Amino acid sequence: MSDARKVAVEALPDAPNPTRHKKEVDEALGTTAFGFNYYVADPGQRLPWATHRHPDHEELFYVLEGALEVELADGVLPVTAGEAVLVPPETTNLARAVGETPARVVAVGAPKDSDGAVIEEECPACGAESDRSYAVDGDDYVLSCAACGATVERLTPGPE
Repeated sequence: MSDARKVAVEALPDAPNPTRHKKEVDEALGTTAFGFNYYVADPGQRLPWATHRHPDHEELFYVLEGALEVELADGVLPVTAGEAVLVPPETTNLARAVGETPARVVAVGAPKDSDGAVIEEECPACGAESDRSYAVDGDDYVLSCAACGATVERLTPGPE
């Protein structure tokens, strides 16, 4: 048999994030060329963590159900079920679920080894626009301001 692998996406554990579910399919399958995440986001929830950009990495959001708004420097782009949006490298963005129902979204990014993100949101403690570092605390990620060290947010895995 070949080296092909498969997983039951819904059975994967949730990764810490601000959405109801984030399934790291790429990690479960061991992909090396691209990232692949499956999200279920309730209206108002953002994916992923904050307003950000990837210097050397493309992002693609494909909406299976529901709707997103992708906030860009020059406006907001609505994306509904059956539509996909490509966010080029160096493009500041934030996707947020909107509407009355949860959004089910596949997010793909490449190249995988260049997926480092630069957060571009103001720290509520010091006001600096700085990146976020994170530490693992049990099952949670604790995001801290790189400029002052203040805790910005605690992300927990969605309900299993």
